Amino acid sequence: MRPLTCIIIDDEPLAVKLLESFVTKTPGLELVASFTDSVEAIAKVKENAPNLLFLDIQMPDINGMELARMIPPETRIIFTTAFQEFALESYEVSALDFLLKPIRYNKFLAAVDKARTWYNHTETPETTPESNNNNDTIFIKVDGEFRQIAFSDILYIGGMKDYVMFYLEGERKPLITHLTMKAVEDLLPEGQFMRVHRSYIVALNKIRSVDRNDCIYIGDEIIRVTEAYREQFSNYLKSRFPG
Repeated sequence: MRPLTCIIIDDEPLAVKLLESFVTKTPGLELVASFTDSVEAIAKVKENAPNLLFLDIQMPDINGMELARMIPPETRIIFTTAFQEFALESYEVSALDFLLKPIRYNKFLAAVDKARTWYNHTETPETTPESNNNNDTIFIKVDGEFRQIAFSDILYIGGMKDYVMFYLEGERKPLITHLTMKAVEDLLPEGQFMRVHRSYIVALNKIRSVDRNDCIYIGDEIIRVTEAYREQFSNYLKSRFPG
């Protein structure tokens, strides 16, 4: 298995040194560069598109949240910060994990393992629709084993931090797997599913109705379309409306 490349960005030199020591003693990680200047780091991140970015949030000039919206989409972020109140906001930029300072090595290792899991799901042939000959199923890891599910069986998908729940027709309980919503979006066939909420993706052909308040009735659930996704969903409805 090839190593995961990584870049460290933190305006505190001691924090950079600590993370560098963690990377050095962790098998399967390759350090590309470290920076204490977020502006200087941007070009290097864009040039190398590392697998992982260990990124501080509270920094001068460009803070971590701003920088997270400027990096290549293939780079996954693990935030490092002393401020727990940023935890919720970190998931809005599809961060893989959130490490609270002072960072302990066991927490660092857990975050790296999470990253490996994410990349295994997105790079393993069974988990990518492009490499699926039938292009109508997906493999997800549930309770230590891989389950194959048909796209046609999916009603909707719910996300909660770094876990995703697949709600299927004919099954009372969802299948829970360790993934991000962004990773799931990349795995689903285009045109059949749509994200309508930060925490929900729906199967478009399974929608029973949509009320005047932009609430989607699907399966046994009512899902509200939020403002960020309303225009895209409205355009879809208009394209399907006769006349």
